[in-house]
Amino acid sequence: MATQESIAHEARLRAQNIGGIDETTVELESGITVLAGRNATNRTSLLQAFMAALGGESASLKADAEEGYAELELDGETYTRTLTRSGNTVVTDGDPYLDEPKLADLYAFLLESNPARRAVTMEDDLREIILRPVDTDEIEREISRLTDEKNDLSNELDRLESLTNDLPGLEQERTDLETKIEDKRDELEAVKAAIEEAEASADAQQEGQDELEEKLSELRERRSALEDVRFDLETERESLSALRGEYEELEDERADLPALDSLDREEVDDEIDRLQRQSQSIDGVISQLQSIVQFNEEMLEGSHPEIRQLLADGAEHESDAESLTDQLVEDQETVRCWTCGTQVERDEIEGTIERLRDHQETKLAERDDLEDRIESLRAERREINQTRQRHERVDRRLESVSDEIDQREARLDDLSDRREELEAEIDALETEAAELEAEADTGDDENEADESLLDLNRRANELEFSLGRLERDLETTTDRIEEIESDLDERERLEARREEIREELEELRTRIDRIEREAVESFNDHMDAVLEVLEYDNIDRIWIERVGKTVREGRRKVEQTAFDLHIVRSTAEGRTYEDTIDHLSESEREVTGLIFGLAGYLVHEVYEEVPFMLLDSLEALDSNRIASLVEYFESHTDFLVVALLPEDAAAIDDEYDRVTEI
Repeated sequence: MATQESIAHEARLRAQNIGGIDETTVELESGITVLAGRNATNRTSLLQAFMAALGGESASLKADAEEGYAELELDGETYTRTLTRSGNTVVTDGDPYLDEPKLADLYAFLLESNPARRAVTMEDDLREIILRPVDTDEIEREISRLTDEKNDLSNELDRLESLTNDLPGLEQERTDLETKIEDKRDELEAVKAAIEEAEASADAQQEGQDELEEKLSELRERRSALEDVRFDLETERESLSALRGEYEELEDERADLPALDSLDREEVDDEIDRLQRQSQSIDGVISQLQSIVQFNEEMLEGSHPEIRQLLADGAEHESDAESLTDQLVEDQETVRCWTCGTQVERDEIEGTIERLRDHQETKLAERDDLEDRIESLRAERREINQTRQRHERVDRRLESVSDEIDQREARLDDLSDRREELEAEIDALETEAAELEAEADTGDDENEADESLLDLNRRANELEFSLGRLERDLETTTDRIEEIESDLDERERLEARREEIREELEELRTRIDRIEREAVESFNDHMDAVLEVLEYDNIDRIWIERVGKTVREGRRKVEQTAFDLHIVRSTAEGRTYEDTIDHLSESEREVTGLIFGLAGYLVHEVYEEVPFMLLDSLEALDSNRIASLVEYFESHTDFLVVALLPEDAAAIDDEYDRVTEI
């Protein structure tokens, strides 16, 4: 923060074609600089030139100029800003003091058109103005991201909880499978031993036995192939069932989405284009009104030398051109109209200029309303785009799942046909093997009592198939158990992360609340301090209250906080009562807006970002209060530049610099 004891600084400003300035150079020393003069003497234009060089966005180009510039030399550095007319707009370029002027535009450049001051007088959204320098949108985006992550973690932990419940059953299933496998192996070993014994006693029928063994080997191959086909069939059925379930879920999701024919993006785009054209048209009107007001103020004060001379040269009925100049310059009851040449009441012209100013203010408010509507439509367009993208994603996935279902069904048909072929081949091979075994039968009563070699081989095949299935089931179950145990190992980390997110969300949600609360408290404190400095009798206190309101964002309604401005006043009897901004007189509204803007300068510590504070349009205050206000804020900035009428400037201590010619 700058103080009176701070090191002195010097600044030099050069400006050309800014506001109503043709060309000027002004040198300043740190501290208070008073721009003293009547209206339409380019005091506000000089402040605009400072704003341009510092990086502000509100400087205007002279009405009859195609380009202009502002150059500020400060502490050995030079900062520049150029303004170039391009159609109905003005394009800025250069290397100004501030890269991001948002904070300074709000609270350091406190001219009549300042958005913070206008937010009060026009009863705009104070919360948006107060929190604009604070990136609450980034906080909201972080809240949304963390909320999505927390939901994903909760879903994963719910899945893990379900897996925990599944684990005992899977472990019991693994134990049962291991027992069954052991039993099957024992049984298979017994059958193999019987086969070896039967084959050892069949030496006499060796030739037939070889053919039988060949058939039995072929039979084993077919049974093995059949087992593989049956396993593939089971797998395909499970996959098909999962795909059909996903397809139904996707259809439900698509049914829940708004119908595409209800999302008229083109209509929204057309409305945005229409409103933007309307806003640009209003910008043109505002620019024209500003030029008209500025020109007429210059003419009223006799400060436009070329036209003044032209009028003087053309006034043949005046013997002395200087007398006409005097009529234009002096503070008379009547002046000669510069459009028709007749004598007109000065008050009438001033009244017309004031109506033009009021109309300009109305147009500014109308443009702000249009910008709000455009932003709302842009939010609706983003929602339409997101919905369309969800439609496209769901439709693509539905098409992909549908194609995969068709492929799986075709695969099932092929596998079913293959299974039938193998079953037919196995039946034929079993018949042939039975015939060969019958031919090789010795007819001994002892052998008739024993199980045939074909039956033994058939049993061995069945046992091997069963054993293979059990081993695959055991492998699948073991893999599933290991997968669950691996997932469960992550549960503690996931739970810890979810707890971290809960804490982060709580901190972020309370941060916005805390930011709002602290901003309101700070604004209230500083508005009290400024009011105390002003000793403004008409208002006892100005304070802001946080209230909850339901607002619309696109198609949704959401809960938001709003900042309501309250005015506390006193009766002649000393009784206090609460009033609202719309009940105040115009001058009281101007004072309230000024106090709000000055409080914002202190709350957001704007002096840490920009070494200039610019003040204008203080006529609603008397000269003594203006002097107190200026001296109070001198210690908060390196350069305080204030535009004042001569009678108000007289109340400022003579030790401060004055600029009377621009």
